Formats: sequence, C-alpha cells, structure tokens
Amino acid sequence: MTESDELLAHLEKNGINAKTFEHPAVHTVEESKALRGDIPGLHTKNLFLRDGKKNYFLFVTDEDAAINLKQLAKKIGAKGGLSFGSPDALLEMLGIRPGAVSVLAIVNDAAGKVKLLLDAKLATATAINCHPLDNRRTTSLSQEAFAGFLTLSGREAVYVDTSADDASA
Repeated sequence: MTESDELLAHLEKNGINAKTFEHPAVHTVEESKALRGDIPGLHTKNLFLRDGKKNYFLFVTDEDAAINLKQLAKKIGAKGGLSFGSPDALLEMLGIRPGAVSVLAIVNDAAGKVKLLLDAKLATATAINCHPLDNRRTTSLSQEAFAGFLTLSGREAVYVDTSADDASA
C-alpha cells in the first residue's frame, strides 16, 4: 500500500503539480476548517460506500454538501441502497483508515474494485483539496493536476450532479 510520502513522490515523479500543507490531524470537516488554515479551493468530503451487493464506491464531494444516500443510490445504480463501508473494507480496498479517506486513495486500488464518483461541483473548482493519505496534510491540485492524477491512476472522472437533490437523508 502506498503511504503519504510515497504518494507525493509518485505525483512529483510523474509531473503532477501538487502543493501540500501540514496541519494538526483532522478527523471531521469541522476540525479541518478550524485547523487547516487558509487553503484556497474546494475542500473535499469523501464517502466510502457499499451497496447491498457489496459493490464499493468512493463518492467525493464538497465538504459542505449534504448528501441524500437514497437519491445518490438511484443516480449511480446502486443495488439495494447505500450504506457506509466498514473500516476493515476501507483498509483492504483503499489502504487507509477512517479520517484519512481521500480521492487520492484510489492509487491503492489498482484492481479497480472501488468505483470512483465525483460530485459535479468538483468539475468547476479552481483547486481540489484532499488528504494525501494522511489527515495531517492537505494537498491542493489544480484541475489539470487532478486530471493528470486520474489518468495516472487509470481512472476517468465520473461526475454525478447532486445539486437538485433534497438534502434530507
């Protein structure tokens, strides 16, 4: 499994420009807002989900988004509804623990067992901020750098529009 320093070196080696900020460990959006400092761009929230048929998804959205899992399940074709994946499955599939979930964790899913889904809000962000597999850091990627990371990871951006959803879960 790739760890934070290895990931950042991997990005640099492949010409993906990423700026990383150090801060105290954060476990919630509220802690992140209080401790990360002023980092411009969209800050992400990541939902590691599974459906009733044990298909796994990583849904990446804006940190302030309220996501209706029933509506999201319909939009992505989940079988039998969505629930949060277990910490054990998260470690097995993406090589990370709760609190450090990030779009960058797909680097640890070479087999493609986790379907990556992005909130459409990410497509227009000036910068996308996420943990580089360590909740004591925030890495900022431009749209070009983010696209480069996805390509390097063998993934395509699959956007889901949640803007019209009823936010009540």
